[in-house]
Amino acid sequence: MAVLADSDTRWKWGALTARRIAPGPAVLTGFLLRGRATPTARQLAEVGAEADAIHEVTAAEFLRRAGGDTYGDDTYDVIVLALVGGGVQAVLHGLAALRTPNRPVVVTGYVGVVYEKLADGLLLRHGADLVLANSRRDAERFRAVYEGVGADASAVTEAALPFLGGAAYRPEAGRDTLVFATQPSVPASRADRAHLLGRLIEHARLHPTREVVLKLRSRPGEHTTHLEELPYQRLAEKTPGGLPPNLTLAHGHMGEVLDRTDLLVTVSSTAAMESLHRGIPTAILTDLGVRESLGNHHFIGSGLLTSFDRLDAGHRPKPDPLWLAGQGVAADGRYENAFDTARERVAELLARPGLPALAPYYTAATAPGYLPGILARHRIGPDGVPLPGAAGEPRPGGGVRRLVREAVRGAARGAYRHGVQRVAPVIRRVGEL
Repeated sequence: MAVLADSDTRWKWGALTARRIAPGPAVLTGFLLRGRATPTARQLAEVGAEADAIHEVTAAEFLRRAGGDTYGDDTYDVIVLALVGGGVQAVLHGLAALRTPNRPVVVTGYVGVVYEKLADGLLLRHGADLVLANSRRDAERFRAVYEGVGADASAVTEAALPFLGGAAYRPEAGRDTLVFATQPSVPASRADRAHLLGRLIEHARLHPTREVVLKLRSRPGEHTTHLEELPYQRLAEKTPGGLPPNLTLAHGHMGEVLDRTDLLVTVSSTAAMESLHRGIPTAILTDLGVRESLGNHHFIGSGLLTSFDRLDAGHRPKPDPLWLAGQGVAADGRYENAFDTARERVAELLARPGLPALAPYYTAATAPGYLPGILARHRIGPDGVPLPGAAGEPRPGGGVRRLVREAVRGAARGAYRHGVQRVAPVIRRVGEL
């Protein structure tokens, strides 16, 4: 099996999904798509999803490996595409153009709560053999979109988020811990992020015996699935008088933080689903409104929406059971079977003597003004074939030259990533002053 991912969170989703849908023991090879959000070694270690081998590649390089070209017998029976929608579409067309006699089973899906760009994201994922939905509600929505445009909806397969788990919540005498789960791009503005940090600080001061934890997604300079230009730790450093002694900043695996959490607070982080799965009291903030741009509109009807004012006064939201039942949380034990259908479908497809050619909804006929641009971003031509030079053809007898080229490319990639991740955000912030 192979997983192609473009960020730390998508790698976590892809690798854990691959393990859960594999019909049996499998060797897992990971590929990280080279770009702005390529995860660092620290991020990979933190998410806790391991592979037997990991390589950093471009889309074109991955396609060459998937086709077994020049790299030996690097062919895979199942490929999980843990990418943004445009990346999935580009690789689908690239795999279709390979025309290998025994193509792999292709699986894709979403890393968390789907609260924006539903139609756009889904149609860019159309063409995979399995499009995983993380809940019954999502499966219904996905099928409605595909059927509504006349596309085949049979690939939609109900599953769940693969990283739910951990021990059920048990209060401990003397422990009182509130964790605020941050998000890299929600909210986006400095004023909104400063408001949330200010209210968290105020809450810590109002409750001096409570441990308050600001759970961070990444360290400054690291990127995740979404761009974070105003890290909370930078804002915290500028707090007059410093942070209260009972407010601490934390990195690390979310599951380990939840092990000691008595109340999880967030705007719309997928961490809320992990928390709910374990039965931990969970609050979704309305301080900045209930808006599609924030993603907290997804929780309408959940019973979890509340504000810092109410939390300060001791309010603890209680989730609506009917809402939970449609969200794939499955805290009642059904989670153990959440991937059975996906696993069975993968096994059935692998057992066939051959699979039909991949047929994405978007083609040169259905989206001539949209698809070429999507493919070009990954240096793939309109016919699905990588553009000249996109994959760096190896040359016989050119071992030393190849090593030198790779060293130069590695240095260039490092300089590029430094510019995108560190220099560009600083320039943008200066421009806002």
